[in-house]
Amino acid sequence: MNAKVFILLGLVAVVAADKLASFESGEAKYDFNWAVKHDDSDNDFGHQEARNEDDTQGSYYVQLPDGRLQTVRYVVDGDNGYVAEVNYDGEARYPDSNESK
Repeated sequence: MNAKVFILLGLVAVVAADKLASFESGEAKYDFNWAVKHDDSDNDFGHQEARNEDDTQGSYYVQLPDGRLQTVRYVVDGDNGYVAEVNYDGEARYPDSNESK
């Protein structure tokens, strides 16, 4: 009898936790962005994201050491998960080995 009660209580807890998790993920709504641009060190990067219930979209970018700007745009959906599109602007530049001497 005790085993049946424990199994029943465990099942109820699992169902309740699943419903709570579904409710919490469906109610999310936010929008943020931030950026850093420091010309002296050539640091240039940032991120923005917006979510309304299950619809999440965003992008982030970073100035790469080779001079290109890498931008990632993404969406998140329940069926496909995280789907990203990566782009590079500019042309990679590498200093000549004699320039560093």
